[in-house]
Amino acid sequence: MNDLRALLNALDPDADLAARHVWLIRLFRWFRGDGSSPEASVSRLQTFIAAVQAQPELEARLKAWWQKLVQTVDVTTLLADFGFAPRTAFVSELAERLRRKMLPGTPETIDASELFALVAPSRFDAQWMGAITEAQVDSLTALLSADPDADASRWQHDLMDALSYCTSQIRATGFAPELRLRMDKTSEDARAFHPLPADVDELRRVFFSPLRDDVQLQAAINRFRARLDNCRQAINSVYTHLDENGISVGMVFLLRQLRERIVRVRELLDALTAPKPATAAIRLLARRVIIGQDKKSVGALISANFTLLSAKMAERSAETGEHYITRDRSAYREMLGKAMGGGAVTALTTLLKFMVVGVGLSAFWSGFWASVAYSATFILIQLLHFTLATKQPAMTAPAMAAKLKDTNAPDTGNALEDFVDEVTHLVRSQVAAVFGNVFMVVPAVLLVNTVIQLLLGHPMISKPEALHIFSTLTLLGPTLLWAGFTGVILFAASMVAGWTENWFVLHRLDSAIRYNPRFTAILGTERAGRWSAFMRDNISGFASNIALGFMLGLIPAFTGFFGLELEARHVTLSSGQLAAAGASFGVQAFSLPAFWWCVAAIPLIGALNLSVSFYLAFRLALQAHNVGRVERARISAAIWARWRSHPRSFFVPG
Repeated sequence: MNDLRALLNALDPDADLAARHVWLIRLFRWFRGDGSSPEASVSRLQTFIAAVQAQPELEARLKAWWQKLVQTVDVTTLLADFGFAPRTAFVSELAERLRRKMLPGTPETIDASELFALVAPSRFDAQWMGAITEAQVDSLTALLSADPDADASRWQHDLMDALSYCTSQIRATGFAPELRLRMDKTSEDARAFHPLPADVDELRRVFFSPLRDDVQLQAAINRFRARLDNCRQAINSVYTHLDENGISVGMVFLLRQLRERIVRVRELLDALTAPKPATAAIRLLARRVIIGQDKKSVGALISANFTLLSAKMAERSAETGEHYITRDRSAYREMLGKAMGGGAVTALTTLLKFMVVGVGLSAFWSGFWASVAYSATFILIQLLHFTLATKQPAMTAPAMAAKLKDTNAPDTGNALEDFVDEVTHLVRSQVAAVFGNVFMVVPAVLLVNTVIQLLLGHPMISKPEALHIFSTLTLLGPTLLWAGFTGVILFAASMVAGWTENWFVLHRLDSAIRYNPRFTAILGTERAGRWSAFMRDNISGFASNIALGFMLGLIPAFTGFFGLELEARHVTLSSGQLAAAGASFGVQAFSLPAFWWCVAAIPLIGALNLSVSFYLAFRLALQAHNVGRVERARISAAIWARWRSHPRSFFVPG
């Protein structure tokens, strides 16, 4: 009570702006208490009401203070704009949230949204404000307002102004060219945004008419709500376009803001027509607390606006991943052949890597030229239609997750069993690819080493270099940790591939290559068409291979600069390096324990490369397709049952 007494004694309606607002912040802090019980906060509110009612002079000061507050602070920003980005751009909103996290706010403001964030800074405020009874609301109204009718009229005008501001934002965003051009022009809803101002003006005219007709008012409200529904349908047609033609984070952000603005207008309409304005105001402010807390999170902003992009990336990876799944003996043999081709080319990658290291460049330039060598040979593998095994999981995981949508349908029959069949096809496809890569890279490296030995009189690498490779690849070191980290790199490369392909489609670059006058003048119409189709089919692979190559080469160089050198252990490249190291010792290598520790590490490197990249991609795809925990548990049980009954099916076709 001493705290409340001091707080009430400090109430001064003639204080400056900042002091009046600081008093309000302190009052709410007293209401909040320790934040453990909403009932306790409501009890403090009742104590405050009783204390003011017992002192007429204090009640007069409180009324004067309240009048100063409502006359100086613009409440429409809290009603219409609170929780929305000041600029309709994702990057601007991200920067704004970071600024609010790092920089303190000031109570010296006439912006109600800024003041409200200081007055009610925790989610607990919504709980105790939501627990306020109607009797307490009536008592507060009597304490604060010298003229309840005038204050109610001011509140209604503020609500109507906020509704107008929010509606104008909806109309402006709906007219943005990046959305307008993607709406379905054949729909009746295509022009839904045009009459919004007229609907709001009509609602204002009827609502504030001296002789208000309730029938006309309800008709105006219904017409306005129907218009908002039409706007929402127009927005949905944009989502359909994005599904077919690519997604950008900026566009998703615009759409989310637009949908939330429509929800806000509905909320303001409900408050405007509520039979008890004061009670509606308290409930509305409690919801603003929740909105304020939700809008603080940087992670929530990124997650919400990247969801559709992640889904589109997973979908595009799924389209590519289908090509990596073998379902019969013929496709299995074809996969083995492609993997062996990839292993042979990787021998060239190994040679180029040792050549770069042999030049003795600085860490960055050594990593850079190693990245160029990796990327070039990976692209060569792609253009020759060979396979690099470790690229498969991040591509095939979304393809598998896409099939999960069928396992919960009531009319799919054996959909779950069919999905388990797909899992066995996938696993043995990846086993075949890894085996083909490793089986071929070893003899290919030995062949290259023999040629170098004959031409130059020395092996590909010296014995000290070979011993260094033994020490880095040994199972006794951090090899498995680096192998798991390489799985993360492989997943990241697949995400770059999905993002790049989405960007390529979104900006219609295939159409630009095919029809742009500059391209057709240089290439000719037919060749431009072929280049367009070629880039559309291969852009994802190019992006993935280049990203993977540069991450494998530059991540060790960059992290080493900071004293924490993260290394990569790629199963095919590691096998090639081990073969070169063994060749430098010749037959003597088979008597070295270090050599066999490295041999033992190779299958585990491959398993971790595959499993980590597959797991990350699969989790992303599950989220994109909204597959719940129950379905995941049911699927896992079915896969383990297949493993126990037919383990051979995971390795070779039946």
